[in-house]
Amino acid sequence: MIFEEFASLLSGICSRGPLAAGRPLRWTIIANPKAGGFTIKSRWNKHYAMIKDCAQKANKNPVREGGPSQTAITEGGSTGRLGLIQTKAAGHASEISAAIIREALAGRNEAAGGTNVPKNNGRPFYLIITAGGDGTSLEVLTSLYHAPAELREDFVVLRLPMGTGNDGADTWEVDKALDLILEPTALRRQRAVRLRTASGKGPFLAFNILSVGLDAFVTDMTNKMKGKLPGDSYKLWVDVSSLLYERLYKVDYIDVHALDEAGKEVKAFREKLLLLAVGESGKRTYGSHKWILPDERNVCAIKQMPFFRKIALKELFYHGTHIDKPEAILWNASSVELSSRHPLLAQMDGEAVLLDEKDFPAVIELTEPVIPILSKR
Repeated sequence: MIFEEFASLLSGICSRGPLAAGRPLRWTIIANPKAGGFTIKSRWNKHYAMIKDCAQKANKNPVREGGPSQTAITEGGSTGRLGLIQTKAAGHASEISAAIIREALAGRNEAAGGTNVPKNNGRPFYLIITAGGDGTSLEVLTSLYHAPAELREDFVVLRLPMGTGNDGADTWEVDKALDLILEPTALRRQRAVRLRTASGKGPFLAFNILSVGLDAFVTDMTNKMKGKLPGDSYKLWVDVSSLLYERLYKVDYIDVHALDEAGKEVKAFREKLLLLAVGESGKRTYGSHKWILPDERNVCAIKQMPFFRKIALKELFYHGTHIDKPEAILWNASSVELSSRHPLLAQMDGEAVLLDEKDFPAVIELTEPVIPILSKR
């Protein structure tokens, strides 16, 4: 019942917004039914009130040309006619996104007799709305990243903050995100953060923050304990990770070599590091709004420190005030190469992978702008 109402309200909003005016709009809402924005009653009530207000605002606008994608109608079951598909398992959002991309490609080729169509000839414009956490949006954005460049011109993604953390969402509040559909907005391209390894493992992608070390361990343990612990288990693992991490992973010297977009060296050092985080930009959070990158700089390294010093500084990461401490090193870079003699965990927008000795040197780098998203004019 929740998803019928949710789909109905969002369908009304999509059908009355000015996005890609002059072109038919095909929308698909990819919703994770296990996301905290749906399962935690207080959060759902808050989101529902915001969505209902936005739908009432949308009713003042004329109905535009378009409707749900054929993929949504075919695969969405009872809510598919409204454009919503519920994910069933990890990886399902990737499959849905791939199907929408195939739908768009088939429509392009059919209209052009097998060739690409010039821009803005009235062909459909595809809006994908992710309604889940960072994992759902990561799957969708990864699929679009691998789509043909010319096809991405017919797409845009809106990430609703319906998960527990929502650090990668377009806004932290649902109503602010939906305003991007209802009000005149600009399309812009977002970079990805890519991890390449010496062994050829990967590459791995993130669209918010990609990091190695202690915080990746917290992510890994949180993922393993999902469904087994009540509430926000990320906070629990933040509290105990300082004690457990160094019993499982050796904190040793890491060689760091960073370059700017022109290939000029901007930082080089060798330190014992607890973590190294690289963001798509500065002013980014992870771990449910922890300000690891609180200013314009997009890279943060944290040096090893005694246990009680970690406890004393832990709260500073919540607010971004760690950047004034001697253990923190922050700078701007386009790529960061790191080498370690010991295994390290890496995390990409909440998904973890183990890097071992043969994976180093590894490179964390910004890609060219590729992902179409909405922003205020």
